[in-house]
Amino acid sequence: MTHALRWLLLPALAGLGAAAGVCAQETPVQLEPLVVTATRQPLPRLDVPAAISVLDAGDLRGGRAALSLAESLPRIPGVVVRERQNQAQDVQLSIRGFGTRASFGVRGVRLYADGIPATMPDGQGQVSHFLLPAAERIEVLRGPFSVLYGNSSGGVVSVFSEAPPAVAEAGAEGLAGSDGLWRASASWRGPVAASAGLRLDVQRAAADGYRRHSAWRRDGAQLQLRGQTSRGGEWTVLGNHLDLAADDPQGLSAAQLAGDRRASSQGALLFDTRKTVSQQQLGARFAQPVGEGHELALVAYTGRRQTFQVLSIPVFVQASPTSGGGVIDLDRDYRGFDARWRWQATDTLSLVLGASQERADETRLGFENFIGSQLGVVGALRRDEDNAVRSDDVYLQADWQPAERWRFNGGLRSSRVRFDSLDRYVRPGNPDDSGTRRYSRVSPVVGVLYRASERTSLYANAGRGFETPTFAELAYRSDGASGLNDLAPALSRHVEFGLRWQQARWQGDVALFQATTTDELVVAASQGGRTVFDNAGLTRRRGAELSLALELAPAWSLAASATWLDARYRRDVPACDTPPCADGLRIEAGRRLPGIATRMAWAELRWQAGERTDLWLEARASSRFYANDANSAAAPGHALLGLGAEQRFGNGRWTAWARIDNLADRQVIGSVIVNEGNGRYFEPAPGRTFMLGLRLDSPLQ
Repeated sequence: MTHALRWLLLPALAGLGAAAGVCAQETPVQLEPLVVTATRQPLPRLDVPAAISVLDAGDLRGGRAALSLAESLPRIPGVVVRERQNQAQDVQLSIRGFGTRASFGVRGVRLYADGIPATMPDGQGQVSHFLLPAAERIEVLRGPFSVLYGNSSGGVVSVFSEAPPAVAEAGAEGLAGSDGLWRASASWRGPVAASAGLRLDVQRAAADGYRRHSAWRRDGAQLQLRGQTSRGGEWTVLGNHLDLAADDPQGLSAAQLAGDRRASSQGALLFDTRKTVSQQQLGARFAQPVGEGHELALVAYTGRRQTFQVLSIPVFVQASPTSGGGVIDLDRDYRGFDARWRWQATDTLSLVLGASQERADETRLGFENFIGSQLGVVGALRRDEDNAVRSDDVYLQADWQPAERWRFNGGLRSSRVRFDSLDRYVRPGNPDDSGTRRYSRVSPVVGVLYRASERTSLYANAGRGFETPTFAELAYRSDGASGLNDLAPALSRHVEFGLRWQQARWQGDVALFQATTTDELVVAASQGGRTVFDNAGLTRRRGAELSLALELAPAWSLAASATWLDARYRRDVPACDTPPCADGLRIEAGRRLPGIATRMAWAELRWQAGERTDLWLEARASSRFYANDANSAAAPGHALLGLGAEQRFGNGRWTAWARIDNLADRQVIGSVIVNEGNGRYFEPAPGRTFMLGLRLDSPLQ
């Protein structure tokens, strides 16, 4: 533990000596931004009894491509976003080790865009439609309070769009970088009525990709209409569009990686593995005071996501009558609403009562990925099913301040999730896989905060959460029988202690936590093109998180964060004793959970000359992380440096920026595919890369 903490604190030690001298100079304390993710009401971070971090627009877009959460979220401790160099599979996002097993999309973390869920009722989420150039801030909630958002375990990521300004503006930006990367975007924002404003953002981005067969193109658009009612209420209408086309290079084995880091797998080339996604979503939020101390808030949304993907499943594997083929054609329609009533009962007591319902209906088709000797084409039908998942939740939160320095916050959420599957493809040797599964759970959480001084607070909280399987994890049974898998939900118990302070020229956070999970979902076997999931007995995640921001001198600042996370299996996990599983022990107690680095750190040293020039040096470091449950394959640890500059001119209307990443041109494994059946675990990251950008923001009056 001593060595781990020494490694954890290393990024911040360089600035502590300077901060000690600087802090003696008393200046007015800058007020912290209000956050709403943890308690569903605006509170300063110092009054929130949970680990929560806020990134503003400068953190998200300053000197960055604003194409991926992997660019900015690593500055938050406990959060890992790995860029896979594969747009067909999205980024790997995890919080405190929850979500690392996702082979695509995001699992174990709830996602929101302007209060509208980007996570489906079964817990599967996507971030590809987040339009970061339009974002004002991102709030990230880690730990127990995330259970109040439903089917998740690790945390909540909420993106909030920038409101339209009072004076009309137009903006445009272009950037170009290594491996053929480019992005062009434009926006218009301004008033459209006395009490309403509009913001429209559009963009197109594309790249050849670092690896062969990894080219991609992404189009995005977002329309935001926001206004106020005559009685002090607020409303927002948000629509977005995504169109993505990407080649899939797949992972590499250790031998392939040693031969050519830019290579794709042989199967990716043979079958021309690729993916297209089209998504449209429309949502609305409305909040209105309805009497003294009362407020009603409503959220409603609907959307459609269409996915087409060609896999590299070999032809001989698809000869099995149970194979679902090598081409996926998936259409998903989803919708939901959330109704919330808030009552400020007294000056020190408030209550929030809410109910939500989410539903997703999907049509899933599977086809062979060959016709005769021609590979990578749509062949004969092998799968045809209609699926539906629905969640019905009610929740209650209370915030009580019995004394000036004390605050208590707690809540309950009752969740019911139902899966229904109708199998329309029933053939000899391929039985009817129709079925229904129901899950329900009451998730409690309680937190206490002590305001030790005007600038310091301590807190503790505890909670219990659950995570249901997704439809993909329920699809196949380990005993080979028909019907949905009988997986149990993963149940987690969380405990957290934290310290948060904000001085005149420096601020920081420290959090200690532990989470134990029973029935964690793991890959049991892969055969005939089917992946079978099972429940592990007991896992434990415990760790420490630190973040610091220091003003070293009038023009110099240092920000740093570090994470120590020990995630292990606490019990042996035996293999199932019926086909397609093998006899024996599958996972030994004490093994580390794959995809999770024990130590991670980030630091940024920045020099700012007034409001015109920024220069920064960024460092990121990670210890090794394993790729499989046996801990026999691992990505080595690494440390990377980046350098950037931003210059504003033309009365601040023009901004030019440049950055170099991986300054030392190190060979790094960016991410791993956990438990990949063919041993192709590794997804290499690029060497030294360059990027240039130019942005224009101009008032129209």
